[in-house]
Amino acid sequence: MKLKSGFVLRDVCGEKVIMGEGIGALDFGRLLCLNETAAWLWSKASEMGDFTVDALALALCEEYDVTPDRAKADVASIVAEWQKVNVVE
Repeated sequence: MKLKSGFVLRDVCGEKVIMGEGIGALDFGRLLCLNETAAWLWSKASEMGDFTVDALALALCEEYDVTPDRAKADVASIVAEWQKVNVVE
């Protein structure tokens, strides 16, 4: 999967948010607030282009002190939220 074009991570008043830009995100109409780890995962997914839950979980384990099982569960949860709001394809 990959992040949909037209969605970017921005710092707004000290908060990390995903917002839509351009025509592709015209009907999005909201900001998604992310915690530090979710924002890091968004940036990593953006760097990867095509990504999987497993690849993001591995990257999370390399960056943070987290077990592989916990990383995979957390990444799967975050990616499921992104799918629910339609910012990944």
